Amino acid sequence: MRQCRVDLVPMDHPGDASKIAALFDGGDVAPGSVVAILGKTEGNGCVNDFSRGYAVTVLKSLFAARLGVSPEEAANRVSMIMSGGTEGGLSPHFLVFSVSEAGPKAAPALAIGAAFTRDLKPEEIGRLAQVEATAEAVRVAMAKASLSDPDAVHFVQIKCPLLTNARIADAVSRGFAVTTDDTYASMGLSRGASALGVALALGEVDAAALTDADIGRNFALWSGRASASAGIELMRGEVVVMGNSPDWAGDLIIGHAVMQDAIDFPAVKTALRSAGIDAPDQLSPDASARIRAVLAKAESARSGTIRGCRHIMADDSDINATRHARALVGGVVAAAVGRTDLFVSGGAEHQGPDGGGPIAVIARKP
Repeated sequence: MRQCRVDLVPMDHPGDASKIAALFDGGDVAPGSVVAILGKTEGNGCVNDFSRGYAVTVLKSLFAARLGVSPEEAANRVSMIMSGGTEGGLSPHFLVFSVSEAGPKAAPALAIGAAFTRDLKPEEIGRLAQVEATAEAVRVAMAKASLSDPDAVHFVQIKCPLLTNARIADAVSRGFAVTTDDTYASMGLSRGASALGVALALGEVDAAALTDADIGRNFALWSGRASASAGIELMRGEVVVMGNSPDWAGDLIIGHAVMQDAIDFPAVKTALRSAGIDAPDQLSPDASARIRAVLAKAESARSGTIRGCRHIMADDSDINATRHARALVGGVVAAAVGRTDLFVSGGAEHQGPDGGGPIAVIARKP
């Protein structure tokens, strides 16, 4: 049987992989056992957030040296998904997922699988081609994780590409139109297409009813388990599927819930309970220490209100709405779990209901 280990390590800056190197040097984790690394970096989370690419470059160099391969091959062996933006009290960190063989132990347990889409063309970003490519990668990752039942999947983290002026010009030079010439808007369309790919693979939407026109517009269609982050540093989709499988052993499990809006504190508690942690108030230090990761999506409600009260997240010309949303949701989740090293990702197009989003908890079993 296999078992998944999750290590949460802090970073002093986006290029600080020293705590990951320490895991290797101490013999806690073998470099070749690492399947995926998720990182929250302290950039702005927008098109020009180079903290993500900086972190990936450092990680590629680290794994290339430890595995004796090229940086490009290292990136093909380990899924490196960086999400920019640690507004408010959120703390920058890495989540290191490694897999090893284990004898029969308490099952089901946390299972993980990773896969990549092909490189997408600029004209495919935010369209059904991206949806379908993502859905296929999700199915491949599920098979790798021995998660044959879609209901056993609790969270799917995706890194997807965005449009830049150069990529738009490339498409135009070949006679193709792109979904938008607004590079920032392309982030939302790419996230949305990726999320609908998850929904398609997990049976949350009907493929026959899905069209290009739905992407970024029909928000009645969404996945309760998708989390997508767009970045400039890649052209393919990187997919990490997490769930509970009877074919996996170990002391970790994952559970999830869907926040209906940004202040849905009860949904946070539901996610904790689904991972075996039940407490009416803020978690005690001992209970909080059982948590290996909290992953959540954040979105400013398009209605412009939260439970009838007006918010200005979408009207602020100085600070992007996704940055406001990350800070808000991060504060709500931190109040529940009693810690701030949380993987809160902004921009939840088709990821949960408008203004809300999925939240997952990986924790040590009671």
